[in-house]
Amino acid sequence: MAKKKLIHFAENLTFRHLFQQSYKQLMEGFPLKGHWRDGYFKNDHPIVLELGCGKGEYSVNLAIAHPDKNFLGMDIKGARLWKGCKMVEELKLQNTAFIRSRAELLEHFFSQGEVDEIWITFPDPFEPNRRAHRRLTSPGFLEKYRQVLASNGVIHFKTDNAGLFDYTLGIINDQGLELIYASEDVYHEAGNHPATTIQTFYEEKFRSEGISIKYLEFRLSHG
Repeated sequence: MAKKKLIHFAENLTFRHLFQQSYKQLMEGFPLKGHWRDGYFKNDHPIVLELGCGKGEYSVNLAIAHPDKNFLGMDIKGARLWKGCKMVEELKLQNTAFIRSRAELLEHFFSQGEVDEIWITFPDPFEPNRRAHRRLTSPGFLEKYRQVLASNGVIHFKTDNAGLFDYTLGIINDQGLELIYASEDVYHEAGNHPATTIQTFYEEKFRSEGISIKYLEFRLSHG
């Protein structure tokens, strides 16, 4: 392992805004589950969760733009999360934190209705049909989101992958979910839509290559 990565992993252990739990610790109970507002953020603001947040720049910039909300980024890659943690530290943000874990374990970190919004930004499309269950917008994952999302909570989804966009739209239609907004080219069609105000690292890369950004906004309740 590269020396720089080892240094980052060591520094990750010092961040109060990065939560890393072993599977055993999670099974024993995560102390902030159900207590993110009163136990960590010390306010009653809405909680916004970004899944697969990578380097965390999207969560950080959302937090800067919306000081009236609390933001949590989740990713399994500690080396990536180090970047976001450093940004939070340098900017002295009080409304941002990160969780190092897999999305499959989501319900161990949050109680029912504790999350108000979920962002899924440029997830792995897992192209082969036999791996479709690993997609973050598959029925199995939507069921996990139901366990933590508020009854009127919203899911925002961005992708460059047409197949994953169509797949997700199909799931929304099959389950009769409430579709709030859909676009196959959100920057061309939506103008100043909130989904276009901040860009992820991959989003900037794809747009520079002329690839359109697709966006869906929906609720898990029925429309």
